[in-house]
Amino acid sequence: MRHPDQQYIEALLTNDVPLLNDLYRQCFGKVKRMVLQNNGSGTDAADLFQDALLSIYHKAKIKGFTLTCPLEAFLYTICKNNWMSEMKKKKTRGVTISDPEGYSSMGDDDRRLAEECQLLQSRQSLLAEKLADLGESCQRLLHLSWSGKPMEEVAAALRVTYGYARKKKSECMARLIMLVRESPQFNSLKW
Repeated sequence: MRHPDQQYIEALLTNDVPLLNDLYRQCFGKVKRMVLQNNGSGTDAADLFQDALLSIYHKAKIKGFTLTCPLEAFLYTICKNNWMSEMKKKKTRGVTISDPEGYSSMGDDDRRLAEECQLLQSRQSLLAEKLADLGESCQRLLHLSWSGKPMEEVAAALRVTYGYARKKKSECMARLIMLVRESPQFNSLKW
């Protein structure tokens, strides 16, 4: 059953600024408080919140999904899980994340969906990190080809032949895949 907060998912997809500002006002404070109480900064909280919104946006845009619980609870769960993962990476002691808002009462399907969004976000972060490790020409070629342009247009934009662009894309993708697979996080992301 569709939750009334689905309007915020649609606002993300259509860039409805007034509704998105309302979403920030309603939800960001709780995420910020959780991060500040657990060895983080306001900047960490803002980044965490933005990343969670971005993962929800991608999930809605790529797969589409219907929100069945309050978006505030859904966002908080994603942010909490991501912050716990971040703390594990940093091996920070004394994490005291609790559930003061009562979000643990979310249904299993909603919790699973929040975990899927968190996993998608982690995968995207790893991919972006490894993409940045590639040379500038590979980055540009991959970004252009991923934008949906035909390979002929990509080749023209790069001022190379079509055959060279296809070959170079294949090499760049192979290098990117190798970098991702060699990453310590790869196995934990259930590719």
